[in-house]
Amino acid sequence: MSQEALGRNRPRHEQVADDLSRRVGEGEWSIGANLPSETTLARHYSVSRHTLRHALGTLEQWGLILRRQGSPARVISKKTPRVLSRSFHSPADMLRYPSNTFRVNLVQEYLQADAGLSRMLGAPIDSAWYHIGAVRKEERSGASLAYSDIYILPQFAGLVNEPDHSHSMVYEQIERKYGVAIDRAELEVCAVKLPNELADALQAPAGAPCLMIVRRYFDPEGQPFEITVTHHPESRFTYTAEYRSIRRPPTQPGDVHRARH
Repeated sequence: MSQEALGRNRPRHEQVADDLSRRVGEGEWSIGANLPSETTLARHYSVSRHTLRHALGTLEQWGLILRRQGSPARVISKKTPRVLSRSFHSPADMLRYPSNTFRVNLVQEYLQADAGLSRMLGAPIDSAWYHIGAVRKEERSGASLAYSDIYILPQFAGLVNEPDHSHSMVYEQIERKYGVAIDRAELEVCAVKLPNELADALQAPAGAPCLMIVRRYFDPEGQPFEITVTHHPESRFTYTAEYRSIRRPPTQPGDVHRARH
């Protein structure tokens, strides 16, 4: 391919990434198919393997391919998934997701908390929980946005059979079905690497940058009844916050005068 076709004024790896993206989008390789080897692609574009890998890394960030060490890059989408943005105007808004997303449960099981899980949940060792492992997807595209490990008290397990289970937040279902009101909620946000066991479900490379959000919901007695741990791969989801100050009206001279008496 000529230099003119790829463009002359941009970094070479960007040129290659754009052309590979075009070829993927046009269906030169079907979803699930492997791209040619790095050696073949580097020769085709007359670039070093380092430059080629940089370009493939860009395609992976765009959500078009999935790379595994020692294996060819695999096409997972023909177009870059949309990045969803969630705006909120109060802390409570951070407890729910946009209405155009839903969950697909992949795991439903009763378990007892071991030492590691008890630390994360803030619950006693051997305490009983019902675990739901679910992928959150965007309705229109079907793109996988996040993976949630949801731990609820065993007596609430029946909510997985509710008609609106996949579209409603679990804590809302517990409130509605079992009458347990939230007294307070804790939110922890940190940057982590995507765990190996979630890579396939999210179609993202293991070890990729990831935002982990832990939510803990407490009843009026101060006991946790739901803990949710959610992993968001980079470039899949954005939280946007906006708060406005409440301004007091300016003090009137008469008010100052009266305040002195």
